[in-house]
Amino acid sequence: MTTPVSRVLEELADREAIKECLYRYARGVDRLDADMIRSAYWPDCIDSHMGFTGNAEEFIAWSFPIMGSMDQTMHMISNVLISLRGDEADCEAYFYGIHRINLPDGSKSDVIGAGRYLDTLAKRDDEWRILRRNVVTDWFRQYPDSADWSNGMLGIMIEPGGRHPDDESYSLLSLK
Repeated sequence: MTTPVSRVLEELADREAIKECLYRYARGVDRLDADMIRSAYWPDCIDSHMGFTGNAEEFIAWSFPIMGSMDQTMHMISNVLISLRGDEADCEAYFYGIHRINLPDGSKSDVIGAGRYLDTLAKRDDEWRILRRNVVTDWFRQYPDSADWSNGMLGIMIEPGGRHPDDESYSLLSLK
């Protein structure tokens, strides 16, 4: 599939708005920001996600206890392919997620998962959001341990980013 340059130019604003929607989702799950996640989904969406199927509110109720039990998470999105059809679009976006897990014995473990978000998005009132999502996991790796943060990175003491609303990005960005 190739898209002529002239068509990409015509669709540029919609393509960027779709990418921003995907990025809002990733930020929302990493910061545990329910409103940010809601801004990425239409209320009537259906998300099929690692054994879960439901709407945005059900996804938040299912995922927040899981994600909140982790010290840190980071979801990155790349390789975004978009096929626009008027006010609907199909999109495949690769994800790479890093998770620092708290184990029952008090130790830490890192889990990395990678795959693709297969989305159908809808544009309503000049706004793009996810209408249907199917998450395909293509790869994962669980490490038996995690980095020792007590000594810092390369001996430099650092504080990890926070969650909603304490992360400093909330004083920088005014995203709604």
